[in-house]
Amino acid sequence: MAFLSDTLARVKPSPTIAVTNKARELSEAGRDVIGLGAGEPDFDTPAHIKAAAIAAIEAGKTKYTAVDGIPELKKAICAKFERENGLSYKPSQITVASGGKQVLFNALVATLNPGDEVIIPAPYWVSYPDMVLLAGGTPVFVEGKMEAGYKINAADLEAAITPKTKWFIFNSPSNPSGAAYTRDELKALTEVLLRHPHVWVMSDDMYEHLVFGGFTFTTPAQVEPGLYDRTLTCNGVSKAYAMTGWRIGYAGGPEHLIKAIAKVQSQSTSNPCSISQYAAVAALNGPQDYITESRIAFERRRNLVVAALNQCPGITCPTPEGAFYVYPSIAGLIGKTSAAGVTIRDDETFATALLEETGVAVVFGAAFGLSQAFRISYATSDAALSDACARIKTFCEGLK
Repeated sequence: MAFLSDTLARVKPSPTIAVTNKARELSEAGRDVIGLGAGEPDFDTPAHIKAAAIAAIEAGKTKYTAVDGIPELKKAICAKFERENGLSYKPSQITVASGGKQVLFNALVATLNPGDEVIIPAPYWVSYPDMVLLAGGTPVFVEGKMEAGYKINAADLEAAITPKTKWFIFNSPSNPSGAAYTRDELKALTEVLLRHPHVWVMSDDMYEHLVFGGFTFTTPAQVEPGLYDRTLTCNGVSKAYAMTGWRIGYAGGPEHLIKAIAKVQSQSTSNPCSISQYAAVAALNGPQDYITESRIAFERRRNLVVAALNQCPGITCPTPEGAFYVYPSIAGLIGKTSAAGVTIRDDETFATALLEETGVAVVFGAAFGLSQAFRISYATSDAALSDACARIKTFCEGLK
């Protein structure tokens, strides 16, 4: 009898975490490393949010809470959905978990049976397919090509739907590409979904506030109210408020689904951190100035990185609409040899050689389901980004 679960054998460790750990190890060993792998804002959590957490500690709010969130936070989330997305939810339709990732995982565990299919546009966040596999489902990938802005269209979605399809996971702006769907593009997808009432929508809106150049964010249930009763609208405070370590994610959806998610959470982690929940209340209800300030900084960094990478021989870098990632193609580098004698066979060998020869850590495209490309997170300083891009250019110029 095998000790480890057969399910675990189908799941890969997170490549983004692996790259971040490798960069940290090299840095601790004395190497000059610039880590561009982690999707984490480099700004500090706003002061009024930290103050709310301290006040909660001093008030003794350190006990267990309701399994899926304190009433104050659920009320704040309802207000946020109404204010920013035009979505009306009751507190009984809200779930709160230890990060956005847990919200998604709970929902999949609560709903998937063996044989159920989940449609995932590629390139995708590395955790989507593995969470589906852990929950017993089957991921089905639909490719969004670079020429289409890394976005899928209505025909792509229609062709992927089968009688076994249970969920469509939608992420805009996207990790890893930064691609964001316009209202018209999203409307075309929702029209397909209306024709297939057995398909539920899991909308991951984590990068909602990071859109640039006047782009207007919309979410599926907002664009098509007919999908409201089978959409789980997911979000969190990690990216919008620089609260990655606080671990608070949330979602709004039909009450029977929210109850099922709470059941899963009650037998796994139970409630999210009490102090983090009170901090999240302050984030959602308090001043929103930080969001505007961070968006301006990230847009400046996006422009810096896109311009610099497009000066690198063999690299083509589209300009994303949002998030804090770029997803450049390295099709023009395949088959070439680095200064250290490494043949660039694919994006993984490119990323490995780049790290070893220049100290720049990026994540290879195969991890996100679409080669030949790599992901850069520009959630770091302008100086570090300029240095990293200069090193990448030197590396590319040295390829033969």
